[in-house]
Amino acid sequence: MERKIRRRARWRAALPAVGAMIAGLLLTAPQQATAGPPNLLTNPGFETAGPAGADMPSCWSKSGWGDNDFTFATVADAHSGTKAMKVSLTRRADGDRKALVTENGTCAPTVVPGRQYDLSAWYKSNTPDVSVTVFRHDTTAGWQYWTDLQNPPVSAAWARTAVRTPAVPPGTDRIVWGLSVYGVGTLTTDDYALEEVGVTPPQPTCTGTATECAKGAWQVIAAKNPVRSMHAVVLKNGKVLLIAGSGNDIAQFNAGTFTSAVYDPANGSFKTIPTPVDMFCSGHVQLADGRVLVMSGNKGYPSADGTIGYQGLKDSYTFDPATEKYTKTNDMNGGHWYPSATVLGNGDVITFGGLKEDSTGNVTAEKFSAAQNKWLPMNEVNQTWSYWGLYPSMILMQDGRLFYSGSHTFGNGTQGTGSSVYDYAANTITDVPGLRNKDQRDESASVLLPPAQDQRVLTIGGGNNESNPAANRLTDIIDLKQPSPAYTAGPDLPQGQVDQGAGKRPQTGAEGKMYVSAVLLPDGKVLETGGALHDRADPVYEASFFDPVTNTYQPGLATDPIPRTYHSASFLMPDGRVMSVGDNPGNGTYNNNVSIYTPPYLFKGARPQITSVIDNQWVYGDTQRITVNRAVAKAELIRPAAVTHSSDPNQRFVDLPLTVVNGTTVDLNVTSNPNLAPPGWYMLFAVDANGIPSIAQWVHLGGPSALAADAEPPTAHEHTFAAELAAPKRNPAQRDSAPVAPSVAGCDRHYGTANVCVPTRFPAEVKATAKARCDWLAAHAYPARLKVNGSDPLRLDPDGDGYACT
Repeated sequence: MERKIRRRARWRAALPAVGAMIAGLLLTAPQQATAGPPNLLTNPGFETAGPAGADMPSCWSKSGWGDNDFTFATVADAHSGTKAMKVSLTRRADGDRKALVTENGTCAPTVVPGRQYDLSAWYKSNTPDVSVTVFRHDTTAGWQYWTDLQNPPVSAAWARTAVRTPAVPPGTDRIVWGLSVYGVGTLTTDDYALEEVGVTPPQPTCTGTATECAKGAWQVIAAKNPVRSMHAVVLKNGKVLLIAGSGNDIAQFNAGTFTSAVYDPANGSFKTIPTPVDMFCSGHVQLADGRVLVMSGNKGYPSADGTIGYQGLKDSYTFDPATEKYTKTNDMNGGHWYPSATVLGNGDVITFGGLKEDSTGNVTAEKFSAAQNKWLPMNEVNQTWSYWGLYPSMILMQDGRLFYSGSHTFGNGTQGTGSSVYDYAANTITDVPGLRNKDQRDESASVLLPPAQDQRVLTIGGGNNESNPAANRLTDIIDLKQPSPAYTAGPDLPQGQVDQGAGKRPQTGAEGKMYVSAVLLPDGKVLETGGALHDRADPVYEASFFDPVTNTYQPGLATDPIPRTYHSASFLMPDGRVMSVGDNPGNGTYNNNVSIYTPPYLFKGARPQITSVIDNQWVYGDTQRITVNRAVAKAELIRPAAVTHSSDPNQRFVDLPLTVVNGTTVDLNVTSNPNLAPPGWYMLFAVDANGIPSIAQWVHLGGPSALAADAEPPTAHEHTFAAELAAPKRNPAQRDSAPVAPSVAGCDRHYGTANVCVPTRFPAEVKATAKARCDWLAAHAYPARLKVNGSDPLRLDPDGDGYACT
C-alpha cells in the first residue's frame, strides 16, 4: 500500500503549501538507508495463542496505566490471518492502554546501539488519541519508557502506520513497542513489524584544515555591535534582536538613551531600533505569533552610596519582527528587574522573581494571556508568595509543570535543595535533591537536553557573586522521567585558559566558570562556551561539546578570541553556526566585537538540503512531508534563542521521528504534546548520518487558533514522570515582597559610578590590603581614579583624598 501524506481532517492548516525557502549545497546522494527483512518480532499477527490460562496471545502483554476503563480482546476482524487485537477505552481521566510486546528475552527483539529500526503495523481506530510508544531495556537499569514516535490518524478501514526510531541509545540491548490508546475510543491492530535499517553512510570528507574539522573555527566579523546589548533574541525571520536599554551605563540612563539593534545575517548589517524604556535586565520570550514579549527592565540604578539598589519596571512591550517596532502592552502587577520568562503549552507566559520598584524581591507570579494579549490581574494568577531570586531558570515539563533547575543570577540559591518542581495548577513547590553546591550556581546555565522528549536537564558551572569564590566545574544531570527524579553528578566541565590580568594561564584544580553559554546544536550536542572565573572578571577561554547520548564532553574546541563574561550571549543561527556577543566586566567597559563559530559539522562536506516543505503551518499530532536532496537520519525543531545572563529556559530541541517514503521524501511526525514544543516559530533542521545539518527552514507550530474556529486539539500523550515526589513545601503566607540587600549585584557602590562594579568581596587570593586590592583593580583595567561615595568600607582611600587607589 502506498503511503500518503497524512493530515488529520479536522486539523487542516489555513495557509497554502509553500516551496523551499532556503537553498543548500548539492552532494551526490549515497544509497538511501532502507529497512528490510527479517521481521524481528515473534507472533507479529497475534496468531499464536499464549500458554494455557493466558488471556493474551503469545509474546504480547496488556500494558498501560492511569485512571481509565478499558477492555482487551483478540478478535477475528484481522488485516491478515484470523486474529487481531482490539483495545477500547470507555472512560478516561488519565493514562493509556496498549498491547505491548512482552518485555522478556524470548519475545523482545535484540537491537544494536547506534542503529535505527523501522516499526510498522496495520490498524483501525475511531480516536485520534493513539501513539506509537517504544520501551527499551537498559543493561544496567532494566526496562524503561523510551519515546513516543507518531500519532496515527483516525482510520475506519485498515491502514498502515510506519515510523523510524532514533538511533538506539548506548547500553540498550532490546526494545519493545505497541500502539497506545490515550483517549476514549477503540483501536484494532494487526501485523506488526520491526526491521533493522541497513546501509552505513560514507565517511565525511574534511573540507577545511585538520584543526577546523576537529575543533571548528571562530571568526570575529568586521561589523561591530552598535549597542551595549544585554539580551539576544533570534527572530522568526532569522534576524537577531539585540536589546541594550541603557546598556548598564548610567550616563545613557540619565540621558534617556535606550537602544536596541537588529542584526541581519543575510547581509551582515545592524539597524539601530528606538527603544521606549530602559529594557536593561528585562525578561523576554517569543510569543506564538513570533512577536517578542519584553517584560520589566530598569526603573533606576543604585544610589551612589549603595543604600538603594536597582529598581524594576512594571512596563511591558512586544516587538514585531515585521515592523521592527515596540508596542506597549498593559503593565505587569509589579516591577521585576531580572525576571524569568517561560512560555507554556497553551502559549501563555509565566514569570517569577526579580526586584520590585523599591528594590525588594518580587514574590508574585505573573501570567501573560496569549488569548487576551495582556498581563492578567494578580487575583487571576495562582500565587505561592515564594521568592525565586533573579532570572530563575524555569523549564516547562512534559505535563505542564515547571522545573526550577537551580540556575539563577546573583547570590545564593533558593532555600532547601536549590532545585524544585513547581506545579502551577496545584500551587505547590516540591524540592528535588542532588544539585551540588546549590549556593554556587549563580550564573550557571541549564538546558533541556536534546531531544525534549527525553526530559533530561543539564546544569553547568556557576559561582556566587557575593562570596566571589573561583567558579566551579560542576555539571549535574537530572532525568525528569524518573518517578522521584534527582540530580546526579555529570562529568566535570573541561578546563581552558584564564586571564586574571597578567595574561592567559591554564586553569588548574577545581577552577571552572560562571556566565557560561550553552547552545543546543542541530546534531544533538550542546556547545558550551565563554565564561569567567570570578564575578565580572577573569575571562576563561574554553569551549566544548556535551554529548547527551554518551553523557561526555568533547574538550579542546576552538575558543572565541573575544572574552565573553557578564552580559554576553551565544546562540544558534538558522545556518547552523553560533553567534556570540557582549562582554561587560566590572570596570564598566563593553566589548562590541561579534564572533561567529562554525562547528566541525560544517567542515565535513556539503550539507543536506531541504528542497521543499509542503506546509509551513504545522499542528500538534500531525505528519508533515518534506523532500530532501539526499538521505537524512533525523530531523528536529529547535526553538529560536531568547537569551540573557546565561539563561534561556525556553531553549529546546524537539525530535521529529521519520517515516521514510523514498530516497528523497520523508514524513516528519510531530508531537501531540504542546508542553514538549510550545506554540510558535521553530527552525526545522534535517541532519544526515554524519551529523551534518541542513540550513533551517522556518515552520510555525500551533493549535486551533491557526485553524478553523471549530477545530479542537488532540489530547496530549503525557506520561507519569516525576509522580513520586516528596511532600510539597509549605508556601509562605501572603506578603508584599521579600527582603533583598541593595548589594545583591555583588558591587560595592561606594566607589566610582553605578556601572562600575568594585567587588563587595575580592577573590580569595587577593590580600585584604589597599595595595593588593588596588593592584587587582589596576590589573583589571578599572578607571585610575574612582570617586569614593561617602564611607570607604574596603579601605581603598588611605590618604583620604576622596578617590580610591591614588
